[in-house]
Amino acid sequence: MAWLVLVVSGVLEAVWATALGKSEGFSRLAPSVVFGVALVASMGGLAYAMRTLPIGTSYAVWVGIGASLTVGYAMITGSESTSILKVLLILGIVGCVVGLKVLH
Repeated sequence: MAWLVLVVSGVLEAVWATALGKSEGFSRLAPSVVFGVALVASMGGLAYAMRTLPIGTSYAVWVGIGASLTVGYAMITGSESTSILKVLLILGIVGCVVGLKVLH
């Protein structure tokens, strides 16, 4: 259960990071609200997962999922450039996250 919560929390990290960018310095209400809700839920899930999973592994998986999804979304929507090297590096992050799960 902790792993499932951790993965969902990582996805929510990508949601709040993206919403933070779209909030334009908290000047837009809807993205600012999405940011706040997703941030609280993401941190709460991370804290829950850390009750049974190692702190370092939990944090690395959470950040890896969030960072990969955030940059992937930015590349898909065109707000960030795409290259083969970027995609390969993101896949490396994903591979490392999977490796941490396998080793646990």
